[in-house]
Amino acid sequence: LYRRYGLWFRLRKLILWLLGVYIAIPFLVKLCPAIQAKLVFLNFVRVPYFIDLKRPQDQGLNHTCNYYLQPEEDVTIGVWHTVPAALWKNARGKDQLWFEEALGSSHPVILYLHGNAGTRGGDHRVELYKVLSSLGYHVVTFDYRGWGDSIGSPSERGMTYDALHVFDWIKARSGDNPVYIWGHSLGTGVATNLVRRLCERETPPDALILESPFTNIREEARSHPFSIYRYFPGFDWFFLDPITTSGIKFANDENVKHISCSLLILHAEDDPVVPFHLGKKLYNIAATSRSFRDYKVQFVPFHTDLGYRHKYIYRSPELPRILR
Repeated sequence: LYRRYGLWFRLRKLILWLLGVYIAIPFLVKLCPAIQAKLVFLNFVRVPYFIDLKRPQDQGLNHTCNYYLQPEEDVTIGVWHTVPAALWKNARGKDQLWFEEALGSSHPVILYLHGNAGTRGGDHRVELYKVLSSLGYHVVTFDYRGWGDSIGSPSERGMTYDALHVFDWIKARSGDNPVYIWGHSLGTGVATNLVRRLCERETPPDALILESPFTNIREEARSHPFSIYRYFPGFDWFFLDPITTSGIKFANDENVKHISCSLLILHAEDDPVVPFHLGKKLYNIAATSRSFRDYKVQFVPFHTDLGYRHKYIYRSPELPRILR
């Protein structure tokens, strides 16, 4: 009986401790909004570990060059440029100047904006670069300030400015070649921020591709499967308001009302991170927006049975046809 009582006492103590932590976390987040910002960006999660971002060839990207650009003072971002597979042999042993000049070749360019966590060397991202390269695209991607080996502190404004800087850098070298912008997950928020600015200054890209997009960061946070507090009393006040306080909005639903270029949305029905219904809702907003009345807006769903989830749409054998 003594042993049973001691076990029950320790178990009850553990339950009370866990309950206390569970209740304390919302108050901690409310008092320190920077915590919530860290959870949105997850830039401290560097996956895969122990890779040298200066050596993209270690990830099987033998026709890729690593650059460093400086969007602002005290900010440096790491960039990868993968040339079309048709230029693979010519690219061997070439320096940065050759790669920059290659942007002027008769091949379209895709600026890829990745999601949160990880780096430009993430496994699924590398596989997408390879697919797009095989289809004849230049692929330019980078780590936002605070990600990977890029220097600076992450913020929505900073991420958008980094993307704008890289876009202008590409346009200065690509001549009349088409330039498309591809955003994935959190990168869709950066993409629509960027394209809205480009349209407002009357220099839109040739098309915008959104893979696994959401409507805005508040709806995404409320729908995220890891939001174990979504039914917690005062969830918005404790968790969503601190995100807004940190200047994080990623308002795709508002941005698409000010975008004037062709739009393609790709979303897997079994996406466990960004629910499928948010991508569909964003499409419905864009399809009825007056800004798209002269442009094509297309939504391509991928059935649950395909198992593409949040980041494996690149595996689709239909992707080349869809992009064409």
